[in-house]
Amino acid sequence: MENKTENKKVVRRISESIVETVHMVRPNHLNGAERLFGGILMQWIDEVAALAAKRHSHRNVITASVDNLRFLKGAYQKDVIVIRGKVTYVGRTSMEVKVDSYVEDMEGERILINRAYFTMVALDHNDKPVEVPGLELATEEDRQEWESARQRREMRIQLKK
Repeated sequence: MENKTENKKVVRRISESIVETVHMVRPNHLNGAERLFGGILMQWIDEVAALAAKRHSHRNVITASVDNLRFLKGAYQKDVIVIRGKVTYVGRTSMEVKVDSYVEDMEGERILINRAYFTMVALDHNDKPVEVPGLELATEEDRQEWESARQRREMRIQLKK
């Protein structure tokens, strides 16, 4: 669903970008310590980030950077991993996607095991960056996420200098 502002720029709701995947940790996903291999989790979260950015931009996207990839807790064989991503900030051609990963128990309770922030760039048919829709900030939480993302963006810009 697309909304339009007075200047006719397309604006989409954060809820339109939400992606959630579910995985079961299998023996081939384990490292030598019998925990979920971090590289496998990184692949899964990169896919979720890309799908959330595609849902928002309606374009192909690439991963430009990953910030604050934090492994908070391990996951083990037979654990159910839920990965949830959503767009939290947009620039001209880029989007920040917050991705949270959880272990979900049999009662549906989720324990956060990883959080990462991806910068994704939308591409046209020639793989050139293209403008993305605006983002509707409907709640105070949305506005706080936007402000935190803006600050992370400023820090990245400063680090480049």
